[in-house]
Amino acid sequence: MKNGIKYFAGIDVQINRGCCYYILDKNKKYVASGWIKENIPQSFNNLFLELTNNNLEQIAIGIDAPRMPIKKPRSRNFNKQTNSWTENSDAKVGRECEVIIKSYNIANPQWTRTYKDSPDWMKLGYSIFNSLKEFPFVYEVFPSASYKMLSKENVKYELCLNEFHSGVKDMLDASVAAFTVYEFADGQGCEVGGGDGLGTIVIPRKINYSD
Repeated sequence: MKNGIKYFAGIDVQINRGCCYYILDKNKKYVASGWIKENIPQSFNNLFLELTNNNLEQIAIGIDAPRMPIKKPRSRNFNKQTNSWTENSDAKVGRECEVIIKSYNIANPQWTRTYKDSPDWMKLGYSIFNSLKEFPFVYEVFPSASYKMLSKENVKYELCLNEFHSGVKDMLDASVAAFTVYEFADGQGCEVGGGDGLGTIVIPRKINYSD
């Protein structure tokens, strides 16, 4: 486990019901959960500052949303067999981290777009990442990928049903986001992508590139 991290938070980003969060401690025990519906980016910043008593290195945060938009259509494709990138004249949406997730059939990405073409929930996600930029351990996660990678493992963490009634799947995704960053900080996972400068996705297990 990375030294000093005491809390692991997951955020599920959406528009209609607000954003939910779930927080575990270093023993995978429940700490807190809830929904934020107003002034969402700054409210998350305030929540984590209060939780850590302004010690930003005490928390690792996983956000279920793209970190940033693409600036222009993607011009590279990933070759799984050679584990390498090739230029392609057919420009596409999406970042390289999403391409890798799809190439290894881990999950189906949302395919990030330019800011102008991004749906509102993605724009909210960009704002949340920006509001937490002073925190050193803020990661993009993808619960759908985590579900698949952990589906045959007997992994456990404490699940508390507080606030689940407002959106069961959303809160479950937030809890898995928290557990994903826990596993990554514990050295069990990895981060993929980043070669395009548009961020990585953290997943709870390492990819077997020979598959």
